[in-house]
Amino acid sequence: MVRGVSPALETLLLPFERGEIAIPRRALLLGAEVHPAFREWPHVTGWQPFKPLADAWEKAGHPRSDAPAGTWPLVLLLPGKSRDEALAAFAKAYDLLENGGTLVVAMANLAGAQRFEKELERAAGKVGSLQKHKCRAFHAVKDGGWDAALLAEWRQLGEPRELDGFTVEAGIFSADHIDPGSALLAEHLPKNLRGRVADLGAGWGFLARAALEKNPDLKEIHLFEADARALNCARKNLTEPLFHFHWHDVATGLPDKFENVVMNPPFHSGQSTDIGLGRAFLRSAAGSLRMGGRIFLVANRQLPYEAELDALGLVWRKPVEDATYKLLFAEKRLDRPLLRPGFEERTAESQRSRR
Repeated sequence: MVRGVSPALETLLLPFERGEIAIPRRALLLGAEVHPAFREWPHVTGWQPFKPLADAWEKAGHPRSDAPAGTWPLVLLLPGKSRDEALAAFAKAYDLLENGGTLVVAMANLAGAQRFEKELERAAGKVGSLQKHKCRAFHAVKDGGWDAALLAEWRQLGEPRELDGFTVEAGIFSADHIDPGSALLAEHLPKNLRGRVADLGAGWGFLARAALEKNPDLKEIHLFEADARALNCARKNLTEPLFHFHWHDVATGLPDKFENVVMNPPFHSGQSTDIGLGRAFLRSAAGSLRMGGRIFLVANRQLPYEAELDALGLVWRKPVEDATYKLLFAEKRLDRPLLRPGFEERTAESQRSRR
């Protein structure tokens, strides 16, 4: 395996390495990820809604499309984790294939690869398959025998839907329910926010809406989100002119300064917990704060973000903690005084004095 390449992508390319499927003059990769083998392909266009992977794809010199159109002799697919997202992607890939073109899909076994192969077989009738790297690659040719009714059902799964008055779609974070951590933070957001707010990992706009409802005199709210699909939903949900939308990898830092930052940071890379993501969000948030600025964070209670707040020189308190979540409210102060009565200061120095 090539270092840094996902096992699913390695498995996706096996039929071509073995000569089972010929490399065409051009191809479309849905869920594009970089692989050295693509340097030898004539032309591979990628679609990738996740900003870090989209940036890596372009950096590797490959063309990228935000909205693939037309038809292609080959469509490669690395689908997302949710059932609705994956099946909608099958239908999207079918629609992008020219007649006689080939669809090749790869998924991890733990993500349900065998089950999804059977779903594709239901639609296509005949599917080729291989296994390696704890993944499965399966492929089918577009002909007149695909099940049109099943494809129509799958297309519908990819359409925008309503969740408690918000527009969402399959595959984005918390697409089938209000995230309880975000709901807890929204409930406890203060009503004295002023100036400009940044919502990091803003998703489809739930926390940004809550911030405005509690603080109608805010000047601007900037949503930073790495998933272009979620950000497009947020644009539909938040139409007031004070909202500003940024397709952005928060871990790389923020381009501006803010009086307030709200966030429910991610802590998974694929199937694995990655505490570094939340820490990177905190560093970006702290770097963007004006003096006296505040951070309002919700996290799973076992995640060790308190030490990161200490290392960043912020004073903080934990106003709420339950069996699953905790809220951490922090402030950037020059002299680190107590923020206000009842706001317990926590700093690296004060923590050491308690040991």
